Amino acid sequence: MFVARRSLLTRSLAGAAVLAISATLGACGGDGGNPLTEGEGSGGIVVGSANFPESVLLAEIYAQALEATGAEVERTYNIGSREIYYGQVERGAISLMPEYNGALLAYLGTDSSARTTEDVNAALAEALPEGLEVLESAPAQNTDALVVTEDTADRFDLATIADLAPVAGAMRVGAAPEFATREQGLVGIEETYGVVFEEFVATDNSGPITITSLARGDIDVANIYSTDPALSSRPFVVREDTDSVFGAQNITPLVASGTLSDDAVSRANEVSSRLTTDILAGLLASVIADRRDVNEVAAEWLAEQGLA
Repeated sequence: MFVARRSLLTRSLAGAAVLAISATLGACGGDGGNPLTEGEGSGGIVVGSANFPESVLLAEIYAQALEATGAEVERTYNIGSREIYYGQVERGAISLMPEYNGALLAYLGTDSSARTTEDVNAALAEALPEGLEVLESAPAQNTDALVVTEDTADRFDLATIADLAPVAGAMRVGAAPEFATREQGLVGIEETYGVVFEEFVATDNSGPITITSLARGDIDVANIYSTDPALSSRPFVVREDTDSVFGAQNITPLVASGTLSDDAVSRANEVSSRLTTDILAGLLASVIADRRDVNEVAAEWLAEQGLA
């Protein structure tokens, strides 16, 4: 069974970033209203977000891209967890919500063992109730990742997790305590790749302790989210999970059926097709680490892509 990964709400500086993002979104509402409150019945497209920086950034990217087609877009950001916003999409109060395909499949309570993007999306198509659908997935994923420094990768010629097998016996791996006993953690890594580390060091959940420990050499390998800003700002590299131990977590818009025109669907799919994990990590770093206005970050990237 697909094991749900953590809620995706924990990020470095996440709380501060949400406040900063909220403060910069006053000009986003199409009617000049508060874009952070739920909006129903406007007749336009309502784009929503959960209450963490990456979700807000993604929502703003899709919102601006849709507006560029002439669509009327209303924003409903920082709603809360999936338990709160899912029902709003289901009843049509939200037209489009940036989601994570693997986490959404797990939320729906299926017994699917799907892990690859293709298999997860096929299972999602069957699991979603009438009135809900997903658009095309982006290559970008926010998933667990095993990360090493560039120096370590070069020294041991590490490109994939499997490449760690011959050298892991002399390495320390750092992650949140639960990572040691999860199938989508050390258990699955050992079963799938034969990678057994010398020592597990309990740090935190892709947070400052893990990142600092890797940078200082206190650990050799770290579990860090694939879009964490540290991957853009530090000499860290992700090792490829070729057998999908961590499962697909592609950015995938969840939509209320019938609320988007064919042109809007086409534009949203085009946006998704341009979003890679590296690009998303860089954009998120601009918002969190560089404290840039989320509207400007979204607009700048869309302009570069010819989607503004």
